Amino acid sequence: MRLGVTIPQNELGGDPDALRQFAVTAEQLGYEHLLLYDHIVGAVHGVDRQPPLPERSYHEKDPFHEPLVTFGYLAAATRRVELVTAILILPQRQTVLVARQAADVDLFSGGRLRLGLGVGYNPVEYHALGQEWTTRGRRLDEQIPYLRQLWSGEPVTFTGQFDQIDRAALCPPPSRPIPIWLGGSSEAAFRRAARLADGFIFGYGFHQEAMLAWSRVQQLLREQGRSPDGFRSLFNLLPDEPGAWMGQTVEALPRLRDAGVTDVAVNSARNGLTTLGQHLDFIAEMKRRADAVLG
Repeated sequence: MRLGVTIPQNELGGDPDALRQFAVTAEQLGYEHLLLYDHIVGAVHGVDRQPPLPERSYHEKDPFHEPLVTFGYLAAATRRVELVTAILILPQRQTVLVARQAADVDLFSGGRLRLGLGVGYNPVEYHALGQEWTTRGRRLDEQIPYLRQLWSGEPVTFTGQFDQIDRAALCPPPSRPIPIWLGGSSEAAFRRAARLADGFIFGYGFHQEAMLAWSRVQQLLREQGRSPDGFRSLFNLLPDEPGAWMGQTVEALPRLRDAGVTDVAVNSARNGLTTLGQHLDFIAEMKRRADAVLG
């Protein structure tokens, strides 16, 4: 089981040097992937919106960096660690532009990008980016195979419901097929992953709900004639009780490994840590304890 770490964007306050130091230290500690959330804008709460704004959505003062730009920056600062978008909200973006950006990050990093995709939960961001909220699922269904065509490097002609291209190519293409993972918590997301993805990112932490979701994805893979053995799973471990978070995570790791989970991402956020040094100390101790229980 591969152990990674989620970058605590809010807690690092938008400081690019702190971001770089966190990534470099995580790589030096032996973490195998860096996971980065995606929010383009934070919405003002406490106002009437249609559709209503999810309570869990981030506010206008919460700092976030655009994932592919950020990974272009971190590709130059690191040498080995995998770079994981978790998740990039693809339907609110131009598909061809994302194909170009992802190809460049993968080239600049020496083949270290893992593109986690999803439909998101915030209609305000779709509106701000000029995209339709209600068609997001159908658009993602079209975008995933289209991305793979674009990454072939060959001229593509494509006419879909949402995208089109006329005898044009992406050059230079990525040096390998970029892995596409999906994330989410709905039956539609699980079915889409079974049809189209290389892996799935579960955001429930280590709760029973996450294990049930992983079992459901495996069932759907078999129904599609695909073996779960070649399909990877990442559990993004989120704290329930900040004071007991490290212990909860360490205790869960062997159980997740035994359940066939291939990747986990630990998280120093939501623990009341206020400085970069505290976050670095946290992930160092977490790595030490994880190595001890996993062997």
